[in-house]
Amino acid sequence: MVRPLRIEFPGAIYHLTSRGNARLPVFEDTGDREVFLTLIEEIVNRFHWLCHAYCLMDNHYHLLVETVDGNLSCGMRHLNGVYTQHFNRRHQRVGHVFQGRFKSMLVQRESYLLEVCRYVVLNPVRAGMVKGPEEYTWSSYRATSGVSEAPPFLTVDWILSQFAANRQEAQELYREFVQAGITASAPWEGSKSRSILGDQTFIDAIEPALKERALLKEVPREDRLAFRPSLEQLLGGERGKDKDERNRAILSAHLHYGYTLAEIGTYLGFHYTTISKIVKQFSSKTDNSRPDPEFYNFMNKLYPYQE
Repeated sequence: MVRPLRIEFPGAIYHLTSRGNARLPVFEDTGDREVFLTLIEEIVNRFHWLCHAYCLMDNHYHLLVETVDGNLSCGMRHLNGVYTQHFNRRHQRVGHVFQGRFKSMLVQRESYLLEVCRYVVLNPVRAGMVKGPEEYTWSSYRATSGVSEAPPFLTVDWILSQFAANRQEAQELYREFVQAGITASAPWEGSKSRSILGDQTFIDAIEPALKERALLKEVPREDRLAFRPSLEQLLGGERGKDKDERNRAILSAHLHYGYTLAEIGTYLGFHYTTISKIVKQFSSKTDNSRPDPEFYNFMNKLYPYQE
């Protein structure tokens, strides 16, 4: 079964979920939840994320985040990995805490971001845990609605700005908006894509770009290989150039385009072990959370980050 796409570019917004292994709880008590929120704050600062909404249930969580630098996978790997270490150490357990890979859905800001924010904070109400979202401590609703102070990692300004310029008026309208959504269906119900929530223009713009560039590991290998540039295109101009430029091109050919060490070595006339050393040494001083510059620039022009 083909894994769903991980679509990453600067300014992308995602609804993220991760469930407990075998449907077991991922939060046993208040201490676990506090540690998880502390980790979110760390990741927001370290990876320059914006967190628009969150909700911590018992056996899963929901996040709505915006990745200014297009580094979703790096941040999520850190979040789930470090939390798993904490959980197992604290509760004297071993093995997986979360079930498989986290799920992500790319969200179009203009058409769906508010709806997804509402969906996230209404999870405890739909689950019958509380009568109203204001009663649930472990979601962003209370902070966004003005009931409590917002934690440092939570961005509420964009959501409130969609309702009114005056903050108190915006909070009141936000509360009405959330209340009206209790009986509404999930925003992605009827969506044509498992990984993209947006109108047809948004979907049409994203999917061809992925097929053309195909830089993500989750894209089936045969698709990636069909659309990737040749080694001549990637490395042909690097012979005789500055060593750092050559090594950067080698790293990109291997990490982003899936060429093997042997293929790169044969093309450049090096043994594959030499290419392996270059990749290891150069990747240690290079920010690999960003995609290939061509793809980065393409998507940044297509969907520029907006305040």
